[in-house]
Amino acid sequence: MNHSRRKFFQYAGAAAAGALILPTWSCNSEGAATDATAAAADSTATTTTTPATGSIAQFGIQLWSVRDDMAKDPKATLKQLANDGYKQIESFAGDKGMFWGMSNTEFKKYMDDLGMTVVSSHCDTKKDFEKTAAEAAAIGISYLITPYLGPQKKMDDWKKIAEDFNKNGEICKKAGIRYAYHNHAYSFAELEGQIPQDYILANTDAGLVDYEMDIYWVVTGGKDPIEYLKKYPNRFRLCHVKDRSKTLPATEENASVDLGTGSIDFSKILKVAQDNGMQFYIVEQERWDNSTPLRSAAADAAYMSKLVLS
Repeated sequence: MNHSRRKFFQYAGAAAAGALILPTWSCNSEGAATDATAAAADSTATTTTTPATGSIAQFGIQLWSVRDDMAKDPKATLKQLANDGYKQIESFAGDKGMFWGMSNTEFKKYMDDLGMTVVSSHCDTKKDFEKTAAEAAAIGISYLITPYLGPQKKMDDWKKIAEDFNKNGEICKKAGIRYAYHNHAYSFAELEGQIPQDYILANTDAGLVDYEMDIYWVVTGGKDPIEYLKKYPNRFRLCHVKDRSKTLPATEENASVDLGTGSIDFSKILKVAQDNGMQFYIVEQERWDNSTPLRSAAADAAYMSKLVLS
């Protein structure tokens, strides 16, 4: 696990305890290309702009996917992502802050110039959260998100977390924005006879707290994303679109691959997501076998632009 990601608000995920067997429902029934560059090369379908036609009108990328490039040259990296077709981004609070060495208004101005929107950011809610919320609201960011908590030892810990989430939601509401939590596999691992993810969904105020479904981590945790989307409509407002390798073992946490080359059937899952209140579709990738982060980001954008929901 990347040390820097743990350093920055313990962002990285932990897999659910024990060996995992990925469910067969996650597999893409249409089959996927095995060449990681195929998604970028095969871009012949015409992209529609209306979600009702069965496509994703706009999609974004979590900048963690290209973190090393962002650290070297944020503006050049963002320009490349815009050229790839990304209209939205989700930031995170790294060494240069979630505005990447710029003020919030400077960052927004540059994004405007690129035709892109900052829709959300992962951040540390334990440090100057009121200030962070005010700065985010000032430039039109819709969501601030807690990205990682880690496995908890007892359900009482999750009770305290639910209380904290509601408090975070109040802060964001006062600023005029929304608050959400991004799941990892650990929140789907049974603890004291309960599933923590279900507990926090049931014990947080829907008027204050939304959720960002990382589809990859739901699958890695052995659960069905479609089941959760239907069971909790309008609670998952953002999602991470991240594919999982067909060949790496289920016990391997770091198994993401270029979209369309893995085992997750996004055509079906994102259709259900769209029908149940999903607003933002955010690409994320954390492993780049025989590729680079920017090359994979381009391939992922090509996949999203031609994805047909079914």
